[in-house]
Amino acid sequence: MNDVNKPEENLVQCDICLKEIPSSESKNAEASDYVAHFCGLDCYEQWMKKAEQSSAAD
Repeated sequence: MNDVNKPEENLVQCDICLKEIPSSESKNAEASDYVAHFCGLDCYEQWMKKAEQSSAAD
């Protein structure tokens, strides 16, 4: 069966590993001026650690 009539889903990149994932399946976290997308909890946790280290350095 051909998927010609299937609507194309928006893809976003994981902010950590840059893997393209459907926006409906992405996890996201709102930062102060943007929304970050993650392919899963592992990448989200890496992002959180980097953000904590960055704020500790300030």
